Amino acid sequence: MKKTAILVDGAFFLKRYRSIKKIKQLNAQKTANDLWEMCLKHLTQAKNEKYDLDRIFYYDCLPYSKKQHNPLTKKAIDFSKTGQYKFQIEFFEELKKKRKVALRLGLLEDRKRWIIKPQITKDLLGKKVTVDELKEEDVMFDFIQKRVDIKIGLDIASMSLKKQIQQIILISGDSDFVPAAKLARREGIDFLLNPMWNPIKPHLFEHIDGLISKIEKPEIGKKNR
Repeated sequence: MKKTAILVDGAFFLKRYRSIKKIKQLNAQKTANDLWEMCLKHLTQAKNEKYDLDRIFYYDCLPYSKKQHNPLTKKAIDFSKTGQYKFQIEFFEELKKKRKVALRLGLLEDRKRWIIKPQITKDLLGKKVTVDELKEEDVMFDFIQKRVDIKIGLDIASMSLKKQIQQIILISGDSDFVPAAKLARREGIDFLLNPMWNPIKPHLFEHIDGLISKIEKPEIGKKNR
């Protein structure tokens, strides 16, 4: 039976999962279970062709745990006490319990600055609000993921060159995978992209062997719960 490896861009998955499910507060155990079940659905494809799971690689960063002061309220925020921090840690622990799941963690770099959220910036430029009207929740501390894309690319290259698998399924919406995808396809690997129903740029189609989404389509008009 042919082997397939499933690579998950964690930040992308959580963002799309939250959007599709319309959930404000994620539950670590349920989210891990839903991800696991979604990945397993990839093993049965067109014409009931079945693949054997080599491994699920989940790429993300450990959550930020330091203290910072909100520039608007001067209030101290301990990020290690936030709901997001608690969820991420519990979620990683749940994934570790799953069979054939490997965590591949990069670094979350602190840019040492606060930024205004995009929608609020738009409202400021549109003169819908003023600077004096900004609230505590209108700003966020700025982070950037490091080494995640590199780890994805290196794993794709390594598996392809070693002929460990016959198929790679990437759950992502990013175009940074293109160079690695080209290498995989040159090595005879069947390369599929799962954007979780998120539209992709037309030029990406020439760098993949197929598009596949194994989660329900987003429901329009469904309220958050």
